[in-house]
This record gives sequence, structure tokens and C-alpha cells, in this order.
Amino acid sequence: MAITGVAGSIGSRLAALLAARAGEVRVVGVDVQPLQSDLGADLRRGDLRTDDVAALLEGVDVVAHLVSAFDPRRDGLESAGLDVEIVRRLLAAVPEAGVSAVVLVSSAMVYGAWPDNPVPLEEDSLLRPNPGFSFAAHKAEVERLAAEWHAENPGVRLAVLRPVTAVAPGESSWVARILRASVTVAAGDDDPPVQFLHLDDLAAAVESAVLGDLSGAYNVAPDGYVSAGDLRQLSGTVRGLRVPPQVASWLARFRWRWRLAPTPPGVVPYTRFPWVTSNARLRAAGWQPRHSNEECYIDAHHAKPWAITTSSVMQRRSLTVLAAAGAVALGIAIGVMARARRAGRGAANALPGR
Repeated sequence: MAITGVAGSIGSRLAALLAARAGEVRVVGVDVQPLQSDLGADLRRGDLRTDDVAALLEGVDVVAHLVSAFDPRRDGLESAGLDVEIVRRLLAAVPEAGVSAVVLVSSAMVYGAWPDNPVPLEEDSLLRPNPGFSFAAHKAEVERLAAEWHAENPGVRLAVLRPVTAVAPGESSWVARILRASVTVAAGDDDPPVQFLHLDDLAAAVESAVLGDLSGAYNVAPDGYVSAGDLRQLSGTVRGLRVPPQVASWLARFRWRWRLAPTPPGVVPYTRFPWVTSNARLRAAGWQPRHSNEECYIDAHHAKPWAITTSSVMQRRSLTVLAAAGAVALGIAIGVMARARRAGRGAANALPGR
């Protein structure tokens, strides 16, 4: 099987999982980046944008397509559009290369963030990416393109994975970073729940899709979700500045234009409305997450010193603060009393005849 983007966070994890199977699977790693020999794969350096894709896939039966050209530092239009073209070239090469199965990694953002979204979203929910956010729009376009291609090539198994925000210690994704940056100025009075998926769990989901008989779309998410209030407790932050949605959009455009924050303007709805998903279908296929939302968030984000995680921790920290405040108050009181005594003795010594 082949992994495109094998040098990336997900690709390297997937290669390690398959290498641990003691020779059960022959792995071909494809990437435009310099490749590491310790990935446990037959490494083929190539560019899916320009090289002969069928040649890169020679002798491969399953392809896990993980590479992405999307660059959040720009407006994303050019790079996200390039992702669509890469998938188009990949799918066109599959019949020629004799590939029997394709696994594509999309995003849960294709559902869009809307006030009428069910909580949680199932795989049969409509794909309604919010206008103005090119990443989600182009992921939805990739899925549409793949569905059309699959209708013409029904003999090739196609599995599409839709992960929520993926993180890991020291490897917070750009989606996690922009969502975190955007909550400093919140739009309206909405506080949607959120989800955080560990990159190890995402790699395990891709492994399940590669080795199993998964076909169709699957959400990849942890169990449940975290409320906005619990997230603030975990991070130690207070509720951000609340402004009208129009003002939040203007601020997002301003900060994006002048590179004051890594927040594309189109992401604002994803901070206002829910887009959490159910993992029931993937769980039924045998996959299960090993990490909770809370664990993923804590591992991938630096919490404030006063962040709390449990009521007992909160109580201990509160008592510590109260004790410290009491000690300071006692010290101040003792100092005031000492100064008063010294002042009284000084006054007595200054009396006539003394």
C-alpha cells in the first residue's frame, strides 16, 4: 500500500503502525519532502502535482492520500484549489496503476458550522461548508469529485474520513491554532461545544480504513465533546470579548490582512455554531479512540497557571490562594501595629522633661 504525504504528522504515524505489523504490509511512502529512512517504508520521492502519479503508485493495491498543499498563512484559495487538482490527478492514475482501494482524508469542517446543525452530526448530514472559508469548501469539492469518480469506477473501494480538529503534544494543527486565536474575540452570545482528536487516533482510523473493508464516509472524532465553559476551565482563560457577529467578522478580516492573528475571516462561524460529529459508524467498524477530548486539549495546549481540571484541584488552589492572601494580610497588620508602637514611643520620648 502507498501513503502520500508519508513525511507528515499523520503519514509518519501510519507508517509506524503498519511497520509494527512485522511484514504483513509492504508500505510505499510518497512525498515531495526529504524522506527519512526510519519510516519503515519503500520511499519514493515525488511531486503529485507534476510527476507521473501512476509510476509512483506502481505495484500498490491501496492508497492512503494524506498530502495537502493547503497553506493557512495565505488566503488558502490557491493552495486549497491545488489540493483539488492533486486529488484529480491521483484518482485519474488509480485505474492505470491497478490500485484497488483509495482512502481520502477530508475534514469534519465540510458540514459547516450552522445554528441548525444537529448535535452530533452523522455522516448522512448535508455538506454545507461556510462561504468564505476556502479550506472547508475545497474539502467538500474533493469529496464531490471523488464521489463522481467512484460512480465511474465502482470496482475500486473508496473510503473518506472526516476528522475533527486533530492535535498532539507539540503538534497542534493549524486548525486548532486558528480556532484558539479566534476565541479572544467571540461573535454574538453563542458558545458551541468543541472536539479534539489525537493524531494517533486519526492515524489508527486511517489504518482501519486501509486494512479493513471500509467504504463510504466516516467521521473521526473522540467520544462526546467539551462545552465552552469546560474548555475555559481547562485552559484557564476567561470568556473572551463578546461583540456583534458583523464586528467579529470585520476584526477577523483586519487581523488577517495585517497578519495580527492566524485566523482566516471565514473561520468565524466555526467559533459561533456547533459542528461536532458522532463517531458511531467508525466505532461499529472496530475503531475506537484512545484519548478523550480533555486529554487531547491539555496535551496540546499550554494552560494558564490558574487553569483547573477537577473540583478538588480547584478547591486546593482556592485554599492556597486564600492562605496566601491571609498571610499577606497578617503581615500587613503586624507591620502597621509595629509602626504604631514605634510612633507611640517616639511621641512619649518627645514630651517635656523627658
